[in-house]
Amino acid sequence: MTQVGFDKLRAEISAVAPVRDVGRVTRIRRGTIEVSGLGHVAAQGHLVEIDMPGHGTRRGEVLNLSKAGVTVLPDGDTEGLQIGASVRLIGPSEIAPDDSWIGRVIGPMGEALDGRPIFRGAAPRPLRGQPANPTERRMLGARLETGLAVFNTLLPIVRGQRVGLFAGSGIGKSTLLAKLARGVHADVVVISLIGERGREVREFVERVLGAEGMRRAVVVAATSDQSPLLRRRCGWTAMAVAEHFRDQGKHVLLLADSVTRFAEAHREVTLAAGEAGSLRGFPPSTAHQITALCERAGPGAGTAGDITAVFSVLVAGSDMEEPVADILRGVLDGHVVLDRKIAERGRFPAIDLLRSVSRALPGAASEAENTLISAARQRLGAYDRSEMMIRAGLYAAGSDPDLDAAIDTWPRLDAFLAQDEWDDTAASFCRLAACLSPESGGE
Repeated sequence: MTQVGFDKLRAEISAVAPVRDVGRVTRIRRGTIEVSGLGHVAAQGHLVEIDMPGHGTRRGEVLNLSKAGVTVLPDGDTEGLQIGASVRLIGPSEIAPDDSWIGRVIGPMGEALDGRPIFRGAAPRPLRGQPANPTERRMLGARLETGLAVFNTLLPIVRGQRVGLFAGSGIGKSTLLAKLARGVHADVVVISLIGERGREVREFVERVLGAEGMRRAVVVAATSDQSPLLRRRCGWTAMAVAEHFRDQGKHVLLLADSVTRFAEAHREVTLAAGEAGSLRGFPPSTAHQITALCERAGPGAGTAGDITAVFSVLVAGSDMEEPVADILRGVLDGHVVLDRKIAERGRFPAIDLLRSVSRALPGAASEAENTLISAARQRLGAYDRSEMMIRAGLYAAGSDPDLDAAIDTWPRLDAFLAQDEWDDTAASFCRLAACLSPESGGE
């Protein structure tokens, strides 16, 4: 057996606890259970294993503590659970990522979902890790090649940047994330599918992401039918996996889909724990949980690498002021808005450039490139403000030279935003310059 084999075997053996503290179920409530005998050893957030006679075992998380006992939220329904059933204390909520997880689909507990054996890493790490010291973190890095014209030019993504992707359901969000997973230059890609529909996990892995995308990817998935504990843990697990590779000095691309479902899972857990909903049903701790998760991404410190992150947000009815969207937009380094009206007329990715911002600008582009970006935004803005009048035939050509230029340019710019050929940044800016030039006609 190789040294690597011994290391993996040692890690598996070290995870086996010869002795565990055991408590007993004393009360079964709607969604939670009371357990006696663990109050002196359990801690907030610890995991437990619950015996379900005739149904095997089920895991749970400690929500509340008292001298009399602890309150546990099981990771599923409590059908078949009886008073007096044994509850074993597992301990802190940790994950032990391993380099062999690349190319794999795993669950929030680190278990394999693709039917193949999986090994835990040698060094467990806490799910809720701490961000790097803000005074020691590096600045945002160089601009990244993405394979998408709009991100190579008008909305640049730089190394260590954290971007929000705001979209309603069914307008190309998952497809855009898959294109970024294949196109962005990174050493490892970690993809978190939080509360995804069960049938879409395999479709995303095999058809949308494909074999090429999976060669450098780790997919962490928790489907919509699973408990809020697992759906919330899915976001933390993916971040911990990303931090594992970042600490090796690698550049990691993290794609989280979606933070909205992460926040909804957190709401379910905290409401069960007794925290009151305040802002559209979300408890006060939601803002902290979202910002704590996002702050763990970004540039590293010292010899560590960087985590470039894209966090998607489901916005119902394009409401950018709903709580999760508002919280996330204020903490990230840019946001990209997908618009249903653009998708309905067949342009993908359906990015509304005028509502999207990359805070990497103007530093991520040269003076000449910033001039092109500004000109493109001005043309698109002029057309957008007068679109109704133009389509109604109320505008007379020659009345406004700036609007005439916008009308001439708009079809070429709209087509440019849909380009996903694998051009580099320099070629993409050449195409943008051609779109803005009336002499070339966009050729």
